[in-house]
Amino acid sequence: MEDALVVLVTAPSPEQAAELARALVEERLAACGNVVPAVRSIYRWEGKVHDDAEALLVLKTTRGRFEALRERVLALHPYDVPEVLALPVEAGSAPYLAWLADETR
Repeated sequence: MEDALVVLVTAPSPEQAAELARALVEERLAACGNVVPAVRSIYRWEGKVHDDAEALLVLKTTRGRFEALRERVLALHPYDVPEVLALPVEAGSAPYLAWLADETR
């Protein structure tokens, strides 16, 4: 399914990542959200290098729902500039991809 996307969003805590996932799934902007509770992010922000504990939210959606998903993440997210990266799905299980499409209609 060339329309499937995996979207990565970091959050300050697993609880905040889960809140984002729940809202996006309830609004049918994502079919599924996986919360990876512990990632370590090293990045430059406002001229300083930071080393922070974060949670990673892995969302599954479709290309047609991405813009609305991105806008909703930006509206709900506590960061000024949240990570919202969409990666295309090259291939996958046909039943799973059909389910993903159905859940984001």
